[in-house]
Amino acid sequence: MKCIIIEDELPAQNILKNYINKIPDLILIDNFQTAISANAFFKENTVDLVFLDINLPDISGLDFIKTIKNPPKIIITTAYSDYAVSSFELDTIVDYLVKPFSFDRFLKAIKKTEKRLNSTIKTERESILLNVDKTIHKIYIDDILYLESDRNYVTFFTKNKKFTIIDSLKKWEEYLNEKEFLQIHKSYIVNTEKVENFTGTYITISKIKLPIGRTYKAKIKANL
Repeated sequence: MKCIIIEDELPAQNILKNYINKIPDLILIDNFQTAISANAFFKENTVDLVFLDINLPDISGLDFIKTIKNPPKIIITTAYSDYAVSSFELDTIVDYLVKPFSFDRFLKAIKKTEKRLNSTIKTERESILLNVDKTIHKIYIDDILYLESDRNYVTFFTKNKKFTIIDSLKKWEEYLNEKEFLQIHKSYIVNTEKVENFTGTYITISKIKLPIGRTYKAKIKANL
């Protein structure tokens, strides 16, 4: 996985270089202190991942991302946590590292990036078949926003439709466990790729706030 660093502070650059060198599959192509110099690089080169500081001297990291055509995956690195929610509005951003961050936290961000990259190169989308009122519906798994359980019924919500079947949420939690889905409440499973923002009490998907169960908080924090 080829990467570059865009970071104006040399100590922060050196920490990133040190962490990158510890991961054999991560190859540092170049590093830049300004977005303008990195922009010249992108005119003739491509990479898989960019470590990007938000507070750059010439233009903010978030504004710079919007100028790149077909941008690579981005891991934000900054000393300020205030930008977390606004940065995740950009699909290309995979993770948000607040300085100073440990190697373990850095490694988690890399694994998340690898998983995202691997998912984008799949040529065939996975789907499921749901029997709703004796009619079979084909639903692509990556179109599912979240699942809601109500007694013996489970409802699958996509952007424009919902499908209700007689089934248990536990069954679908087990089936979707390895497919970017996470149970956040006894009645809800969410597609983590669709999460817009979250607090200690709810997760927002498609502008809908879904409650977080007390027993699920630690798992949600570890995964999101």
